[in-house]
Amino acid sequence: MSAEGPDLVVAGAGGGLVAALRAASLGLSVLVVERNEHFARGNNTAMSTAMVPGAGTRWQREAGVEDSAERFVDDIRAKTHGQADERLAVALAGVSARLVEWLADEAGLPLSLVTDFGYPGHSALRCHTVPGRAGQAMLADLVRAARANDLVDLLVPARLVDVVLDDDGAVCEAVVETPNGEERVPTRAVLLATNGFGADRELVARHLPEIAGATYHGSEGSTGDALRLGERLGAQTAYLDSYQGHAALTPAATLAGWATVMHGAVVVDTTGRRFGDETTGYSEYAAALQAAEGGRGWLVLDERIHEACQSFTDYRDTVESGVTRTAADVAGLAAAIDVDAGVLGATLEAARAAASGEADDPHGRTRWEAPLAAAYRAVPVTPALFHTQGGLVVDEHARVQRADGPVTGLYAAGGAAAGISGHGAAGYLAGNGLLPALGLSFLAAEHVTAGR
Repeated sequence: MSAEGPDLVVAGAGGGLVAALRAASLGLSVLVVERNEHFARGNNTAMSTAMVPGAGTRWQREAGVEDSAERFVDDIRAKTHGQADERLAVALAGVSARLVEWLADEAGLPLSLVTDFGYPGHSALRCHTVPGRAGQAMLADLVRAARANDLVDLLVPARLVDVVLDDDGAVCEAVVETPNGEERVPTRAVLLATNGFGADRELVARHLPEIAGATYHGSEGSTGDALRLGERLGAQTAYLDSYQGHAALTPAATLAGWATVMHGAVVVDTTGRRFGDETTGYSEYAAALQAAEGGRGWLVLDERIHEACQSFTDYRDTVESGVTRTAADVAGLAAAIDVDAGVLGATLEAARAAASGEADDPHGRTRWEAPLAAAYRAVPVTPALFHTQGGLVVDEHARVQRADGPVTGLYAAGGAAAGISGHGAAGYLAGNGLLPALGLSFLAAEHVTAGR
């Protein structure tokens, strides 16, 4: 790193590490500052299921999956009902295959294509992940690569508290707070990768009232730092009502996962009744669960689904936590979850008939891998807010935008930036949290390099 300071300062050691590694691979010096000493376990990248969408990758070609960036953009348009940022959707879908292949070939991530089931809204199998399907493993690989790179310095704990612009309105300094005091770091580029504002209850209540009562299950550091800093510099904001929820958080703070649903599981409320089409997506189903009787429920599955989900570390952690109830038949399951056996029996019979094609599902569900069959398992689930999806407006290079154009040298990625999920929770596609986190970081690094 030169005496003039690093070429790029990255605030946030989650998806921001992709920017550090990509910039370093292109010859730039990078300083990564991270406020949380336990970030490798506690940030949103670590808490994810490590699903990165890539449209047109070599893994897809090897599996005979036809896909393209255009098809991915069409899926984003459909899921968001045309509300997504079109320019950003095109940019991220367009870079997705190159990003995924770079993560494997240059960053060393052992990625593979998920082929055992498809996530809601994706018309092709395009989610790529690491063994165990756990974000903590993905982040560990990125951290190892960053620590092994001579052009990347990690400063932990340290917090970016301000960005200084020169007389021309371009970034010239990053102000960093450390345990030893405040330090002014000369630099020409800063990437805000500190996630969104999910941990700030006041901001959540203001912008996301429908999910404000749910459990927050994300990084404690997601307090809106980037949002406030960007606003001080006159940056535009958008989609502040957008978020990713989840309807399968357990009392053990583990994630039962929505692969259970895609394999055929159902969700019932505290009376033993279903209340919607679970396959619409786990994000929007969080608010549906919160609005259901009791504001919580049970994920009901069978041994077939249990075995199919063993590839997920999160699901195995859920089973090992001891929260799962098991029963040989419906009567036993009803007793185990304290609901009326007649009500639960009628619910499961209606689901079985729909899954077997004998009758239409009363809630409109059409995706059933197979009917549920005894013996049963039930996992208690509560609605959760995982992360916000709105923030600073960025362009296709991840540059933060003011009304009069970009702030020269200032970039944002992931939850710090306005994403591609439209408004609310229903536009979220699996992986469209990690894609803006990793993809915008990747694009930002390349743009900084091009302007060197």
